[in-house]
Amino acid sequence: MKTVIIDYGMGNLHSVQKSVHAAATRAGIATQIQLTSRAQDIYAADRVIFPGQGAMPDCMTALHQSNLAEAIRDALKNKPFFGICVGAQLLFEHSEEGDTQGLGWFSGCVKRFDAQQTDAHGNRLKVPHMGWNNVHQTQAHPLFAHIPQDERFYFVHSYYFAPTQPEITLATSSYPQNFACIAGKDNVFATQFHTEKSHEAGLQLLQNFLHWQP
Repeated sequence: MKTVIIDYGMGNLHSVQKSVHAAATRAGIATQIQLTSRAQDIYAADRVIFPGQGAMPDCMTALHQSNLAEAIRDALKNKPFFGICVGAQLLFEHSEEGDTQGLGWFSGCVKRFDAQQTDAHGNRLKVPHMGWNNVHQTQAHPLFAHIPQDERFYFVHSYYFAPTQPEITLATSSYPQNFACIAGKDNVFATQFHTEKSHEAGLQLLQNFLHWQP
């Protein structure tokens, strides 16, 4: 089995690679884990991981410059596919960040947290939303195996995705209002939080992905 992590210059790549390797080792899964910026490697992969970090306009520009968009669209149609953070946001139609068009795989947009929002005690909440937060599973999914309800994952983001089709929201978190933090359909699974920074829970999620046969 060959698992490819897409390198278009905008991801937390080596951390993702180390986490996938650790998950595969723990699960006893024999897989070649390849960090690549070549379209032919994406076409040849059995599984694809699409990370992202930074501003969505910069990520989309880098993606177009890399000439990988068509290979990514092919993977979205045909392979187990895991989007992480901005890599998840890029799957939507549009982002308020820089008025940016996404890949349009999921219907919906990426919105910014309100800078004036407050918690239950009236304290101003900082943007970006940063740190550990509970993730509430709203639908059953194979990738949630051995992950408790309301498990904590690590977030760093000022923007969040807002699907227009409720059925693709697989889990929510809150800051302070509920927002979708995992979206998925068929062979595609995408998390707003940083799976690779989420310790045991993140490793379990990646382990489940390596086992997944959608």
